[in-house]
Amino acid sequence: MEILFDHEKLDVYQVSLQFVLWVFERVDRMKGYHRHSRDELIRASQSIPRNIAEGNGKRSFADRSRFFEISRGSALECASVLDQLCLTKVLEKDETLVGKKMLQRIVKILTKMTEPSKQK
Repeated sequence: MEILFDHEKLDVYQVSLQFVLWVFERVDRMKGYHRHSRDELIRASQSIPRNIAEGNGKRSFADRSRFFEISRGSALECASVLDQLCLTKVLEKDETLVGKKMLQRIVKILTKMTEPSKQK
C-alpha cells in the first residue's frame, strides 16, 4: 500500500495491521461456543489500528495519549482472548505465541508513546 497518512508511517500501526490479518486467518475455527471470543477478537484487533490512526491525528499530547491508551487496552484484551482460545484448544500454543508476540510489541511501543517524556 502507498503511504498517504502520517499514521501509516508508524511501525506500531503496521504491526497492528499484521495482527488484524493474523486474526482473520484464524477466525473460521472459532464456531459454536467460541463465537463470542471470535467476535471480541475481531472487534478488539480492529480497534488497535483504528485508535492509533485517530490518536496520531490529534494535536495535543493528552488527546493522542488517550487514543493510544485505548489501543493499548485493546491489545491487552486480545492477549486475554488468545489465552482463552489456547486454553480451550482452538489455537495451538505455538501459534498463540506468535500472536501474543505481535501484541507484546504493540503494547511496548504504545507504552513508550504515552510516556510524558515523549511529548512533542
